[in-house]
Amino acid sequence: MDKDATLTLRGFEIYKGFLQSAEQTRMVSDLREVMKLAPPFSPQTSYGKPMSVRMTSAGRYGWYSDQTGYRYTRTHPSGPDWPAIPESVMQVWQTVSGVSRVPDCCLINFYGEGARMGMHQDKDEADFRWPVVSISLGDDGLFRIGNNERGGKTESIWLSSGDVVVMGGDARLTYHGVDRIRFGSSALLPKGGRVNLTLRVVD
Repeated sequence: MDKDATLTLRGFEIYKGFLQSAEQTRMVSDLREVMKLAPPFSPQTSYGKPMSVRMTSAGRYGWYSDQTGYRYTRTHPSGPDWPAIPESVMQVWQTVSGVSRVPDCCLINFYGEGARMGMHQDKDEADFRWPVVSISLGDDGLFRIGNNERGGKTESIWLSSGDVVVMGGDARLTYHGVDRIRFGSSALLPKGGRVNLTLRVVD
């Protein structure tokens, strides 16, 4: 793990190549165990449209979305509690977050071919003083960073497998999204696709 941020873009600290190949492989193996206990599902937006990503979570809370809104829940949609956040993932938080508190949630998003994530703020948490840490695994994703309000000029950067981003401070409520993935650009996932983990303090 490389502890020094490679660059800062609009307040987002970006650690290019933070995880080495063996670390990425171990993390994917750990995530497969999480998904056995909490299978990925396809959430709906508040407008009733299905998201193009599939997701699940680990930790005390998981993130959920349907026509009644966006929220954190204590249990998977099928009923059981969310599994624990893997230690390999927690180590990333402990290295780059700059805070002593541990995250309550690890949201796991899977981007298949053609999937994207519209511009949004991470604002379902109780206290925005805590950062959000994002980990990219698998295919490259075109990450777009906007402003604290919708609209205006944006900047984009390709995130590759093993890259880590920290969203904190003045950038904590900045709009951001993933415009597209470069399907098949990584051999980490046998069938292709991108996995993005975001670690959050919920309470």
